[in-house]
Amino acid sequence: MDLMPILATLKRHKTAAGLIVLQVALTCAIVCNALFLIFQRVERMEAPSGIVEDELLTLQVSTLTRVENPDAVTRLDLQMLRALPGVKSVSLVNQIPFKDNFWATGVRLKPDGQEDGIGVANYMVSEGWLQTLGLKLLEGRDFANEEYRNQSEMENDAKAGVSAVLINKALAEKLFPGKPAVGQALYTGGDEPARIVGVVERLVSPQPGGNSSNQLHTLIQPIRMSFRGGVFLVRVAPGEREAVLSKAAAGLEKMQARRVVREKSLFTDLRETYYRQDRNMAWLMGAVCIALLLVTAFGIVGLASFWVQQRTRMIGTRRALGATRGQILRYFQAENFLLTSLGLLLGMAAAYGISVLLMKNYELPRLPLFYLPVGAVTLFLLGQLAVLSPARRAAALPPVAALRS
Repeated sequence: MDLMPILATLKRHKTAAGLIVLQVALTCAIVCNALFLIFQRVERMEAPSGIVEDELLTLQVSTLTRVENPDAVTRLDLQMLRALPGVKSVSLVNQIPFKDNFWATGVRLKPDGQEDGIGVANYMVSEGWLQTLGLKLLEGRDFANEEYRNQSEMENDAKAGVSAVLINKALAEKLFPGKPAVGQALYTGGDEPARIVGVVERLVSPQPGGNSSNQLHTLIQPIRMSFRGGVFLVRVAPGEREAVLSKAAAGLEKMQARRVVREKSLFTDLRETYYRQDRNMAWLMGAVCIALLLVTAFGIVGLASFWVQQRTRMIGTRRALGATRGQILRYFQAENFLLTSLGLLLGMAAAYGISVLLMKNYELPRLPLFYLPVGAVTLFLLGQLAVLSPARRAAALPPVAALRS
């Protein structure tokens, strides 16, 4: 098709053509970055934790009176929970993922003062933790009974440490790239090193989703917490979580006078709550993308319909000179192709520029380049579909009627 008549027509309608180009460019720039942010949020929300989330319950208790021997009370609590019907295993930990609490520490390969430490999420666990959380052990073994220590015994000794630790795979690769981590020594705060006895495939930090060392690397220490500072984790048979949760809460309250369960929940609810803001943001950005695409489509339809009305005599003349309906249809589609292509070129450049600004000011990753052609193809198809109806109406005009008008 000869493009000169199309270019001549667009030259006479610079303002309208420029608005469509600008609209397509703006939509392309925003949609590409918004889609990238949406998929980032979705990827973050769906990232596995390494934990059997659909089988876990969490409970935290408080007392209104002084407890003389919290460690002994905690042992009785654990015995009671393990005896409940439907319970598979129970443990007590200092923190759990998807909560606002965060215990962190530093680990080093040399004694204190000889090198900078690496920040890690610090889990303190009691017996049965590996089975309760359902973690996959890649190397080594679980803690032996004699390696556990009570947290209350370590409170008065700032230099006290443990003899054995487990770490997650990410920390193992960070500290010992290309080498086995089991058997290696590291320092966690005490004067004596602890030996790595095992590596779990995955255990996220209490606040997952970030890229800091604390959010990627986790350390597990065999330190028994008491009920005063720990969280009870109960693993139950599938389909019995709600029933066991009620029984467990009632049982913990009866174990001691003036005691209350201040928090009880299904583990899956914790994830749901933790990612609620990300989910809402993803829906909001998705709605913005749809709205922009609709506005762009309606703009193309409106402009094409206006131009069809303005060019009725031109269409009739061309039909009278032998132009077919297909040629008239392709004329308007080619015109839309030129406008959309120019807008997409500007839009892809603007999308990359916005990505660079977001990366510098908000520490977001750079926009992957494959989002640009994806956004361009989407908008190109949208433009062709939007112009199709006005173009078909133009092609259907009878030559005599068009000339008479």
